Amino acid sequence: MIRAIVYTSNTGSTAAYAKLLGEQINLPVFPLNRAKERVPAGSEIIYLGWIMARGVKGYRPAAKRYRIPAVCAVGMDGTGTQLHEVRQKNNIPADVRLFTLQGGFDRHKLHGVYRLMMDMMAKSTGKALSEKPDRTSEEDDMLDMMLHGGSRVSGENLNGVLKWYRTESEQ
Repeated sequence: MIRAIVYTSNTGSTAAYAKLLGEQINLPVFPLNRAKERVPAGSEIIYLGWIMARGVKGYRPAAKRYRIPAVCAVGMDGTGTQLHEVRQKNNIPADVRLFTLQGGFDRHKLHGVYRLMMDMMAKSTGKALSEKPDRTSEEDDMLDMMLHGGSRVSGENLNGVLKWYRTESEQ
């Protein structure tokens, strides 16, 4: 039985999804650094972490401490994208459900090396996207987010997670 939602957030998108999910399925929500005090080791949790270079921040320490039947990885790309790449990069076992959720981008909330890295990525990727003549609507959205920031957090993006959870709860 899943006991909690545990997350690691950097600019707030992952925290917002964790809170939304907790409200929808009536589970307590804790940042990873506080969960250690509140959720016993070995407990089953849903883990949410933000994506950096396809890595899910906090996943490895969470996986060492807890049993994780589902991971929600929050990044700038569209919901449901990069599943294979994220699973492979983080060594997420095949029997763990993986969901990717589109979050947002706010360079003003980033600090240190993360801000520097995202500034460089936004310049290079943003330039390439802006010069691309046949951008898709997803690429237009990504370019807009890089140039102007913004959040794409929405309850609708959690539909797949909610469907999975309700199915699991019935078993």
